[in-house]
Amino acid sequence: MKLVIDANIIFAALIKEGLTAELIINDELQLFAPEFLLEEISKYQDQIFEKTHRSKEEFEIFVQILNEYITFIPQKNIKPFLEKANLFSPDPKDSVYLALALALKSAVWSNDKKLKEEQVQVKVLSTEDLINKTKILKKNKKKIKRN
Repeated sequence: MKLVIDANIIFAALIKEGLTAELIINDELQLFAPEFLLEEISKYQDQIFEKTHRSKEEFEIFVQILNEYITFIPQKNIKPFLEKANLFSPDPKDSVYLALALALKSAVWSNDKKLKEEQVQVKVLSTEDLINKTKILKKNKKKIKRN
């Protein structure tokens, strides 16, 4: 399944070990994100350290894993779809994710209810939706309540 992963999902996986991180490395998912997310991860590194017990080494390993499992797309490839995405995006910050989803003809993985409910042009799947759809994590379905 091809998905655009939003920043909140990545930050959730960085901060807390759990099902979100497991989904990122699930072979059933083909993940894409705007290239600027790599800069955002680096920019907020200190805040991530404050919210988690990961060491700097663990953080760097996790970022390497993200690079292996997520294809980061340059802004120039997304830009042609931004104008259309801006027309229906409930929040300007979400436009780039919606534009990338339009470019890839894919859904967006986000737990943002506003994004899911206030636009209909791009399908939005929550972490819970993905757990229900992926074979590997179906057995862990009850754990979603803890994450």
